[in-house]
Amino acid sequence: MTEPQNTPGKRLSPIPAFIFMSRWLQLPLYLGLILAQCVYVFHFWVELKDLIGAVFGDATSLEHIISVTFHGSKDAPNKLTETVIMLVVLGLIDVVMISNLLIMVIVGGYETFVSRMHLEGHPDQPEWLSHVNASVLKTKLAMAIIGISSIHLLKTFINAKDHEPQVLIAQTVIHVVFLLSAMAIAYTDRITTLTHNESKHH
Repeated sequence: MTEPQNTPGKRLSPIPAFIFMSRWLQLPLYLGLILAQCVYVFHFWVELKDLIGAVFGDATSLEHIISVTFHGSKDAPNKLTETVIMLVVLGLIDVVMISNLLIMVIVGGYETFVSRMHLEGHPDQPEWLSHVNASVLKTKLAMAIIGISSIHLLKTFINAKDHEPQVLIAQTVIHVVFLLSAMAIAYTDRITTLTHNESKHH
């Protein structure tokens, strides 16, 4: 039986060690995504503050959320309606889902491609992180993108009168493409897993 080439504690030769160390070049990218997360948190609280202000009759807050929600449409309401509240809340949910996507990319990507975080046994360790790999991360990202696309599509349908039919059709087609892509990714990963398991048994 041949011994494994890389046993624990074995030193790599200079060139492989340098190439392997290049994975740390991804660290500034993940730190940049953390800054992007901060921007989304700020945006979330600004929108929430304006919504609460509009509820309590602040005219400036009401004008801001209507202008952002309806993009200057002539049919935009001049008061806080159920549709306005629904669209603003969907926008807040959209921010949360994108923030969740960022967390998956930051934590899962760092764990998979840069370095282990050694979170085993930590009470706050995400359940999905215990078995994360490139394939699992790719599938979860695809599902998160579908969720974000669903929110955007729902916002468009609620406010359909302010959109051209071509826009509605295009967003629907794009959403269906996301769904088919996620199904193809999941199916490919399933085939790869089954093939890998069969090769281990033979």
